[in-house]
Amino acid sequence: MALGIILVSFILLDRQNVQLAESRLRADTFAKISVIRAKLEGNISGNVQLVKGLVATISTEPNMDQARYDALARRLFEEDSQLRSVAAAPDLVIRMTYPLEGNQAAIGLDYRKMPAQWPAVEKVMLTDRLNIAGPVDLVQGGQGFVGRFPVHVGEGPDRRFWGVVSAVVDVDRLYADSGLTDPELDLHISITGHDGLGGSGERFFGPDIRDRNPVTAEVILPSGTWEISAIPSGGWLPDPSGIWAMRGIMILAGALILFPIALTARMVGQRHDYIRQLRARETDLARLTRRLNLALDVSKVGVWELDLLSGVENWDDRTSQLYGLPQDSTLRSHAHWRNAVHPEDRERAEQDFREQIAVGRYESDYRIVLPSGEVRHVRSIAARFSEPDQPDKVIGVNWDVTADVLLNQDLRLAKSQAEARAAELELARSRIEHNALHDSLTGLPNRRFLDETLSRHALNGYLGSGSIALLHMDLDRFKQINDTLGHAAGDAMLVHTANVLRANCHETDFIARIGGDEFVIVSSAGDNDGRLHQMAERIVREMRKPALHDGHECRFGVSIGVAVSRDARIDVKQLLINADIALYRAKGRGRNRHEFFSAALQSEVVNTKRVADEVLQALDTDAFVNHYQPQFHAQSLDLAGVEALVRWQHPSGSLKGPDTFMAVAEELNVMAQIDRIVLDRALHDLRGWERNGLVVPRVSVNVSLRRLHDEGLVGSLRDLDLPPGRLAFELVESIYLDESDGLVAWNIEQIKDLGIDVEIDDFGTGYASIVSLQKLHPRRLKIDRQLVLPILEEPAQRQLVASIVDIGKSMDIEIVAEGVETMEHARILADLGCDILQGYALARPMSPNAFSTFLAGQSWRQVG
Repeated sequence: MALGIILVSFILLDRQNVQLAESRLRADTFAKISVIRAKLEGNISGNVQLVKGLVATISTEPNMDQARYDALARRLFEEDSQLRSVAAAPDLVIRMTYPLEGNQAAIGLDYRKMPAQWPAVEKVMLTDRLNIAGPVDLVQGGQGFVGRFPVHVGEGPDRRFWGVVSAVVDVDRLYADSGLTDPELDLHISITGHDGLGGSGERFFGPDIRDRNPVTAEVILPSGTWEISAIPSGGWLPDPSGIWAMRGIMILAGALILFPIALTARMVGQRHDYIRQLRARETDLARLTRRLNLALDVSKVGVWELDLLSGVENWDDRTSQLYGLPQDSTLRSHAHWRNAVHPEDRERAEQDFREQIAVGRYESDYRIVLPSGEVRHVRSIAARFSEPDQPDKVIGVNWDVTADVLLNQDLRLAKSQAEARAAELELARSRIEHNALHDSLTGLPNRRFLDETLSRHALNGYLGSGSIALLHMDLDRFKQINDTLGHAAGDAMLVHTANVLRANCHETDFIARIGGDEFVIVSSAGDNDGRLHQMAERIVREMRKPALHDGHECRFGVSIGVAVSRDARIDVKQLLINADIALYRAKGRGRNRHEFFSAALQSEVVNTKRVADEVLQALDTDAFVNHYQPQFHAQSLDLAGVEALVRWQHPSGSLKGPDTFMAVAEELNVMAQIDRIVLDRALHDLRGWERNGLVVPRVSVNVSLRRLHDEGLVGSLRDLDLPPGRLAFELVESIYLDESDGLVAWNIEQIKDLGIDVEIDDFGTGYASIVSLQKLHPRRLKIDRQLVLPILEEPAQRQLVASIVDIGKSMDIEIVAEGVETMEHARILADLGCDILQGYALARPMSPNAFSTFLAGQSWRQVG
């Protein structure tokens, strides 16, 4: 039966192995042609990209001569490509080609008179897109793939079709560079899809292998596709050596299964030999038993035997005497022993017997109560043994140890009383000292212990190294874990952090939790900072890994500031400050990283504090003033409005722009206050211009994200005398994208209800989407100056601006272009459809008085 099962399994596994081998062969073949497909696509795409630059240049220089054309085309052939020639055909007649040598026959060729090539050229004209045809027979000899590019000149209404540029890709070089002719390929390959028609096209490379079940892949061309098919040179039959190797393994496995069956038969015969040997040993055992009985009688030790199957016990006379029972050789039971054991020891004694005899050896001390009421202490030792064809038994000995136990009890009592008093005192002292110097949650040293350690090592450095390194750590995103999962999860993450730090520091390093989610590591600095760099990077990397709590995956990180001192006398207080400064820098640079303290960083911190003090002083002294940059209608150059820009009248006498104080103001949380100052002054100046007879249609004021988070923003705006339709708030592009912040969205809607226009500033530099524009629906969209400046030189940039204008127009949004540096900028932007212009070409930012003079003089019209 075993042999039959093995044979059936052999046949099934053999068939499955053959199928798997063929599947692996097909997968390997597909992998090889996938590489060839990628090379074909890459080479074709690379050649197309090279020629696109020439096409762009011709569209701007349609009247270039052969010399200029040669100079441009020569650069294409300096690159590693498969290009054979590039020909330009204005009005569909080839006038220029490169290289000219060998391609003179193509000059003067009129595509309209060539039936073989005219359909492809006509397709380029009709679709206005690149077309790749071939392989085709070339007029100048040989074969090639021909990519034809449409060329247009002029823009707008003047845009017209100039002709085509034809790039010939050498067939043989393309095949060789793509690996199709590699002699080590070991594949039969064919390619179909003449003129990019894919699997439905004609085959133009390799033999016809369609009826041999090939693997196929699609080659994606800039226009159309090819289908590449392949089979191994030896067909789909698997390697015979691999198949027979597997069969050999299965034969060996069958032999290993049959071998134990034969071995078992051999072992049964040996068993009978062992039984005869055991009987001989029984005789020897009986002789030894007699000797043992004599020894026990002399030593006054009682012997007992227990049959584990029946529960019957056999006590000798000495054991019966010890338990106060008659010495009549009566069989005993477990009940005799259990009734004699002291009630207080009974459960423990039974448990000792059950647990210990299960492993083969038993030893226990317990008390027994005699029928007379006398209490004795007994020591019992036993061992479990087995006899052939007999149930397991236990044989043991008992003897009276009452005198020894009473003496030891007295001695232990006296000793334990003395030790208990000493231990209580030591435990209380240790507990008080530990609690005073350690964190109760993580078990790490606390801030007090840290201060003591630093003071102790300030003179000679940490552990006498002459240096101290401090790593000050703060957990990133820890508050979110507390807020979402609760403080129990936060405590678990603090314990996890402590374990990570212990695992990634040396045993000699000092680790402390100094409060909240802050930790400090004290170590020796060594001769260089390399080890500290590695330690910090390792901790940051380990802390990025998720930690589990009650089935929740908690992710957080750590920022580390490192400060090092190798001075003869170390100022540990300053060292703590320096580590804190470095930690602040690590958080400012994106968190989940470490930063070392340096002199440059200290200088930057000092300078930032100075600027912060000056900013706060500027708020008290009204040093923030408004400047205004006019905005003009693109077509008429009439004044459309002004943008209020904040400036800082610095105590040094200079006028500073927002880039010098904005970041510090954000950190000080005073941006909302500065925004309110700019708004109040803009409204005041607007009313002043009206009183002087100067018409300013609208004033735009920038609003920070922090102010949009102000719950009292709308209420404060309602208290102001706002001119309807003449005030606009400019929001940076990223503000309105945060859909999770309901307060910001509500404030923006209320601002619009108050008659205040909403404008999007710096459009094109953030992450705006069409959907977000539809949701917000601003009144105006201001194209950032980075997109406007290049339009004079870069047609593609001009097209991008035109696309933004079209998007705005389709959504009924006015388009404002800033960064208008020249009047040529103004002309192009007006032609592209921009509604409003702003830039130095028309007017620079100016003070309120200067703007009044500027507006009264209408000087921008002379510039225009």
